[in-house]
Amino acid sequence: MFEKYKKVFREDYRTWYEENGAYREKAAEDPRRLWFHLMPKTGWMNDPNGLCQFHGTYHIYYQYTPFEPTGELKLWGHYTTKDFVHYKEDEPVLFPDSDYDAHGAYSGSAYVEDDQIRFFYTGNLKYFDRDDYDYINSGRGSNTITFTSKNGHDFTEKELLMTTADYPSDMSNHIRDPKVFQQNGMYYMVLGARDREGTGMVLLYQSKDLKKWTYKNRITTKEKFGYMWECPDLFELDGEWILICCPQGVKQQGIDYANVHQCTAMKISYDFVTDEYEITDIRLLDRGFDFYAPQTFLDEKGRRILIGWMGIPDADYTNPTTESGWQHALTIPRQLVMRGNQLIQEPLEELKQLRTGEEIVERFEEQTKVCRDNLVYEAVVEYETCRSMKMVLRKGVTLSYENEILTLDLGTCGFGRDTRKVKVKELKSLQIFADTSSVEIFVNHGEEVFTSRIYSLEGEISMEGSCRGKMTIYSLKAFSIEGGYDE
Repeated sequence: MFEKYKKVFREDYRTWYEENGAYREKAAEDPRRLWFHLMPKTGWMNDPNGLCQFHGTYHIYYQYTPFEPTGELKLWGHYTTKDFVHYKEDEPVLFPDSDYDAHGAYSGSAYVEDDQIRFFYTGNLKYFDRDDYDYINSGRGSNTITFTSKNGHDFTEKELLMTTADYPSDMSNHIRDPKVFQQNGMYYMVLGARDREGTGMVLLYQSKDLKKWTYKNRITTKEKFGYMWECPDLFELDGEWILICCPQGVKQQGIDYANVHQCTAMKISYDFVTDEYEITDIRLLDRGFDFYAPQTFLDEKGRRILIGWMGIPDADYTNPTTESGWQHALTIPRQLVMRGNQLIQEPLEELKQLRTGEEIVERFEEQTKVCRDNLVYEAVVEYETCRSMKMVLRKGVTLSYENEILTLDLGTCGFGRDTRKVKVKELKSLQIFADTSSVEIFVNHGEEVFTSRIYSLEGEISMEGSCRGKMTIYSLKAFSIEGGYDE
């Protein structure tokens, strides 16, 4: 039907959509479809893109392959919402249909100003005129492209801003994922990058008009930290500058950096006049198996909201949903705050609207056990004391705490996912969002988070161990999602 590395036009998508009603029905019948996460109707979803709020409406774009579940093509899908519970799905909005992006409309961001949304993204090109390309330092084009919109649905023509030739000469062909922000009256753009020696970094550009961009600096660690930094996001939060990015090629260190690729938050002090900077702290943003390429934005209330891809590239574990023609999802939205000296992720307040009003409150004492059989739920656990404990999240999935180590164990329910761990000196609280085939665990009010897909459909909640406190279990309803090309 569609060939990789061939242009795709809106008319192609519409033809495919009309011809594949049976495909949509097959995917919709999968019992592993998620209740309260955004996912593709069919096919593949990855990075959230162009996140913004415009005239009260939140726009959530995302990397999308509607034709098959392995991500061979790259379009931008589109959801909108006003409250993060009721959504509208629109047909894809951005296609690899030009000479700038013929082999993929890759990831990018949005910047809202002067009653319009300006988008920036990477157009991917791959060349096949020679057989000696390594597609790292040769054989690939990486274009930075922009377009604008007055409503988030209709767009101006694409405009080429930079090509591979505009990046520093010692860079590889892997430059992508522009994110734009403003500081002291100047616009800045960060781009994920890899140099020719295989060192990961972020390139910083500046502009006075969002059209002409000049190279300003590169941001990296003193010691090499991976070979490529994807999906950079540089922002100020409560007086601290934070750089979120996804370093690839970082070796595991004990229980840290256990995934094939990482997602980190770095504290950075940056002088935008002298370009002097210092990275003072690097932490994993998530401890689970399935978290990558997050993007943040400021909403009209001034909240810094984060949404991530509930997946990861190049993993050796799998998702059985591919059998039904779809794969991956986005995380629940999270608000970022600084608490003391630490970056905190909190589930967005609007998600409380998912609670049905049915709640169960259980007290647990030393060596007592509480049991329930919910599958889709939110559990809030407040510990008065906890020396050790083992909590079953559903049949085959456990969360245990022993010797200051908190361990998520998926057993045979992970389809190749096994255990992930984090050191927690004192376990004070858990907030668990369990969907049909995913779990997001917020530890100590968001100091640490585990995000993972899980594949057991047998509900069970139990807790035992040397601990005392209270657990509240809320039944949750599903998102309301309207729209689609056929409505």
